[in-house]
This record gives sequence, structure tokens and C-alpha cells, in this order.
Amino acid sequence: MNDLHAEMGYATALELREQYQRRALSPVEAVSGILQRIEALDPAINAFSALMRDDALAAAKESERRLRNGDARQLEGVPVTIKDAFDVTGYETATCTHAVKGAIAGSDNVVVARLREAGAVILGKTTMSEFGWSGISRNPVTGVTHNPWKRGFNAGASSAGAGAAAAAGFGPLHVGSDGAGSIRMPSHFCGVFGLKPTYGRVPYVPVSNNDYATYIGPMTRTVADAALMLEVMAGPHPLDHTSCEARPDAYLAKLRASMKGKRIAFSPDLGHARVDGEIAQIVESAVKLFAGELQAEVENVTPSWGPLGPELGRFFWTVLWGRRAGLLPEWESRMGSDLVACIRAGANYSATEFINMRERKFAYIAQISSFLEDWDYLVTPVASVAAFPVERVRPEHWPQHDWDWLEWAEFLYPFNMSSHPAASVPCGMTRTGLPVGLQIVGRRFDDLGVLQAAAAFEAAMPWKQLRPQIAAAA
Repeated sequence: MNDLHAEMGYATALELREQYQRRALSPVEAVSGILQRIEALDPAINAFSALMRDDALAAAKESERRLRNGDARQLEGVPVTIKDAFDVTGYETATCTHAVKGAIAGSDNVVVARLREAGAVILGKTTMSEFGWSGISRNPVTGVTHNPWKRGFNAGASSAGAGAAAAAGFGPLHVGSDGAGSIRMPSHFCGVFGLKPTYGRVPYVPVSNNDYATYIGPMTRTVADAALMLEVMAGPHPLDHTSCEARPDAYLAKLRASMKGKRIAFSPDLGHARVDGEIAQIVESAVKLFAGELQAEVENVTPSWGPLGPELGRFFWTVLWGRRAGLLPEWESRMGSDLVACIRAGANYSATEFINMRERKFAYIAQISSFLEDWDYLVTPVASVAAFPVERVRPEHWPQHDWDWLEWAEFLYPFNMSSHPAASVPCGMTRTGLPVGLQIVGRRFDDLGVLQAAAAFEAAMPWKQLRPQIAAAA
């Protein structure tokens, strides 16, 4: 693969903007080079469900014209990918299942429109797990999305293609969504940065029926790129009645901040989660960096609310997918068997059971919020395991289950329910060369604080230079 194409593919959004401004590179050159890289290497990864070559080149030409005329916008000519769950005009909005045929979108999703209006060039749509239901990078329609660090291994999901594309150098900016960890999981498995913002910070249209637990956020290779991307995506919208009234902050300009004296709670297991030994060691070592070089005040904690999470998490996850039970008579044979098992587990709860459990969930959320008021940040592992063979629901050395992947993701869904911002930052590699992520959770509405903590960690333990070796498919 051409080294120049690799450098274009791994260039950050800020680097591309700077090169465009001094005429060292044009948007057409950058987009063409990245598309060539994708076409050569994506057959080995399968991160894209749709590549938009002609549209991307046309948009790049328009960006080139605007740059020549001194009319550049915030993301002028910067490539971005869109998760296949979101509308892009003229393309099918698929959810990677045979059971529901996606419609051809007549207009852009709100977030897609904001990125496009800021000058971003859409390269294509990225793969996801079936309906976005799991943390495993496969589905019955597009097949397996491979981890760029090890073919045949899980890239995380549901934003599988976004995480894999970011790691593989398929451009700088990638849109993901997160209903139980689906931005942070692929970021952990693929060694990139991902932010689940405060609930409502980025409008979600149409509003998800995941009981206020689904988010849109950036997936990038640097914190600065995510800050820039969030500035464009964030802000209220009338079609999302749950969106935050506040306008976006100047996340990029305010990114650099001292961690000295910041109060950080570190929980290695939330009081209940099983964690593989090597993951625990890597995360613990990373946390010491906050206490040492970054001069934060770090204390090990075991939150009392932690063990309350598993029952709630599994109830609401199975209820969410149980609503798909009507599809099983016709489509079961063409759906993933693990999704079918999850649907069956949640298909028969009553409305009374749901309301009673929701009351318990609200009390749980209040406990998390009260806890975080005493700390600037909570840090935990992102997931309990490194990437494992993608055909499995759990790693081979774990107890097996027909659908329950949440067992290795106990650190994620609590903050989907609670609305708090949470990021995954690369913090090390296993002995076999697989990435590991550290989760940073902030107080509600403190997206800037989470970005600042992540940026401080990134400066102390840079990861941008880490790149997987990807061989083109035969």
C-alpha cells in the first residue's frame, strides 16, 4: 500500500485543515488517497457497508473551490464516515439485518447535516451489529468486521465499522452511537478514542426508544479531533425533545487543562465485575499516571451502587430487544442466533414489570449521580477482556452463554442509563498486541472536563503513533 496514502489516511482532522490552508495538500488529493487506501485494504477488514466514492469526490471538489475562494468552513474537506444506522441522502439506512429493509433516505440525519454543513466530506457508511444489538462485530448481511489489529477477532460493536475504520487509517472522523457501550467498546478493542457525551448533548433523531440511553458521539484517533467533531455535532434540535438547550462549548480551544489536584475515583471492578488479569494490570498501571505525572488525587473506591447494575442492565437490554419478537416467525433463520436468544429472553415482560423496574433504575441513577458529585472523575476499565475471536459471544476462557455479552462489558451500560459523559482512551497493549482502553466518566454536562482529562492522559501516554499492520486481502 502506498505510504503516502497511509499518511493521508492517518492524518488528523487538524493536520488536514492545516495542510489545506497552506496548500500543501488539497481536499481532492486527500479524499482520493484515502479512498484508494480503503479500496485496497477494506476487503481485509470490512468496515464499510457502502462506499460513496463519487459523492465524496464531488464534495471534495466543492471544498477545494471554497478554500480557493477563502470561504472555508470548520471541517472543510475533512473526511468523515457515518454509522449505517443514520440517514444519508440517497443511500439506504440499513441496520445490517435481513429482517427489516432499510429505506433510501430522502434527507440527511441531523448530525450528518451538521457535519456536511461544516464542510466535512462523507466517505461512506460503516458496518454495525444486527440492529445495533450487541458488542460483537458481525451481522448476517455484511458478515464479519475484522479487528485491524488481528484478523478474525472482535472489533467491538455496535459501531464496529467506525472503530475499525478509525484504527485502519480510513480517515480521521467517524460517527458512532452508544446504547450500552457501542462507542466505547470498539474504541477499546481497536485502540482509538471514543466519547459518549452527556445525554442530549448531541441530538438523536428520531429519538431512540431505548429509554433515554442511546447517544451519538465521535470516534477518532486523537482527543483534539473528537473535541472538534463534538463542536459541530452538539447543540439542541427541535426534533429531539430530549436534547440539551445549551450550545456547544469551545471544546477544542479549552482542551488543555491541568489535572493537578483533580479528585479521581478509580474502581477496578465496580464491586462486582470479573476482569481478566492482564486487562486489570494494564488499567491499574495507566491510572498510576494520573496520580504520578499528572498530579491528580486518585483513590481506589468500591461504589455501593455497582452491584445493582447487572440485573437492571440485563432487564432493560432484553426488554428493548424483546420488542422484535414479532419478526421471529418469518426471519429467525436469517437472524443471528444470539440476537434471537436475547429477543426470547425479553419478549414476555409485562408493562407493570417494566414500570417497577424503571423505578429501581431511577433510584440507581440517583446513586450514581450523588457519588460523582464527590469526584471530578471516575475511571474504570472499558471492558473486562481484550479482543477475542469474533464468532464467540464471550472469550473461550469465560463461562459461556447463548447471548449475554454484557458479562464482559459491565463498566459501560451504567453510564448509558445515568446520562453521564464517558470516554474510552487507549492505555496499553496486551502481550499479544491487542489494544486496551481506560474509561473516564465525568459529571453530567461536564463533557469538556472528560475531554480535558482524556487530552492530559493522551499527552502523557501518546497513542497516535500506534498503527496496526494490515495486509490486503487476497
